[in-house]
Amino acid sequence: MTPGRFIVLEGMDGSGKSSQATALADWLEQQGQQVVRCHDPGATPTGEAIREILLHRHDLHLAGESEMLLYMAARAQLVREVIEPALANQAWVVSDRFLMSNIVYQGHAGGLDPDVVRQVGQVATGGREPDLTLVLDIDLATAATRLDRPLDKLEQRGDAYRERLRQGYQFEAERAQAVVIDASAEKQTVTASLLAAVSETFPELHGPVGG
Repeated sequence: MTPGRFIVLEGMDGSGKSSQATALADWLEQQGQQVVRCHDPGATPTGEAIREILLHRHDLHLAGESEMLLYMAARAQLVREVIEPALANQAWVVSDRFLMSNIVYQGHAGGLDPDVVRQVGQVATGGREPDLTLVLDIDLATAATRLDRPLDKLEQRGDAYRERLRQGYQFEAERAQAVVIDASAEKQTVTASLLAAVSETFPELHGPVGG
């Protein structure tokens, strides 16, 4: 077993992050690694309570700053209750979203200063950063066809907002030297690209990419 690493999947809703996170976690386990999977916001009792407020309480109208700080509170609990203990135990952590989501959603798309969001994020995370960020990039039309469920509060903000999200992710991916994956392809093709990127980044993983 190799020392644990922290991998984050980012991207707009409809990009397939959740299913790809599952595929990655399964593959890492096949390589003999201990894996902890989480989602942000959530994965702790406090985080799940905050997630309900942020995504499903349509009766609450949050200021952008309030929304951002609630995400940060959930993330602070996630880092301290889940991510740091897992890494200390040499587990690999696969997270569906992390700080980049705040920077893009409340910053680039929501009107707050992305650099201010980034600075607050450093406090919330205690400086913990991913060892690898994978950004699943997808066009708006394709993403819309994959949202076959009731939309949450953020997903209901319209195409102009979603276009700002995509541009924000493209900007932040370049800034963070993240790996951008074309998520508009078939699921198996996306998974193959993702696993290839992980294998290249972490040569200590020796298993076949096909799983």
